[in-house]
Amino acid sequence: MKFSIIVYAAPASSQAASTALQFVKTLLHEGHDIYRLFFFSDGVHNTNRLVVAPQDEMNLPQEWHRLINNYEIDSVACVSSAIKRGIINEQEAKRHELDSSTLLDSSEIAGLGQMVDAMINSDRVVHFG
Repeated sequence: MKFSIIVYAAPASSQAASTALQFVKTLLHEGHDIYRLFFFSDGVHNTNRLVVAPQDEMNLPQEWHRLINNYEIDSVACVSSAIKRGIINEQEAKRHELDSSTLLDSSEIAGLGQMVDAMINSDRVVHFG
């Protein structure tokens, strides 16, 4: 079965983003496909490469990054959600005359059309947050 996952929660604000990560790992272990991860609203914080977690806590953005890269999952951060929260890629950094990007390279910034596409092309869409 083909799933898309939409994450609305920031890594440190609730258990939802961590639960989403575990759910995706379980789906992959069970042989399902992930069509797309879509990080929306505060969920875009899961794509921030500048997050530093205390030594005794999991760095959730890094865990997402590893999973996305290991399984070559399509991962999108909503452009309007990301920009207003300081999550930007190199193109947006240049456009806004900023000196660096904050987006993990395992994800891309795109619009809501990607979320609609995920809904159309997935057997199931599961929301977290």
